[in-house]
Amino acid sequence: MTTTVQTDARALFQAAYENRYTWDENFPGYTADVTYREDDKTYQAKCRINADFTFDVTDIEEGEGKKAIHGQVWEIAVHRVRRAFEEAHGKNIFTLGATDPDGGVEILVSGKSEGDRYKVRNNEVSLVHRHIHGVVVTINTFSSHYTGNGYLSHRYDSIYSDPKTGAVKGARSEFEDLYEEISGYYILTSRTITTEQHKSEFLFTNVLLLERA
Repeated sequence: MTTTVQTDARALFQAAYENRYTWDENFPGYTADVTYREDDKTYQAKCRINADFTFDVTDIEEGEGKKAIHGQVWEIAVHRVRRAFEEAHGKNIFTLGATDPDGGVEILVSGKSEGDRYKVRNNEVSLVHRHIHGVVVTINTFSSHYTGNGYLSHRYDSIYSDPKTGAVKGARSEFEDLYEEISGYYILTSRTITTEQHKSEFLFTNVLLLERA
């Protein structure tokens, strides 16, 4: 019975994992203009994400503005990388947990990523609870874009906590992402991040795909 439960949990999570939208092996990279606004401050820059998912942020002085834009471009690139399920989760064991009234099924993880957990709803990962670099990040996804070739999160939140005590570290952040299909690839064009204290907006305009080498 336990083996069957583990198999079911693994299959459920793998299907949702593989349903995420990622850029394919023909992704050429792109350039874009970036506008970052927070409260009364506005920063302008340019970014370039390459076919190998390396990236640059240019035309902006070193400082908080460049650091914030750099962080967002890194997030964009890292989440569109296509990694095989076995490569990412092959050393984990998955077990079914509780089922929510909305149909979300909890997936408990042991093995390499002991203590992590997820929820899967409608073949999408609706909750991520992961230990990363000494903290726990919890992300709830409330709505998504379906591209016809996988889903992209639309509205979600995140909160960080202490892995030992569970104490919250920092403010809860709410996100809203908008995408545009450009030459067959879905590209982030707007990200709004709201906390109790601040509202930040990242706009990506004049998106141009690069020529394949």
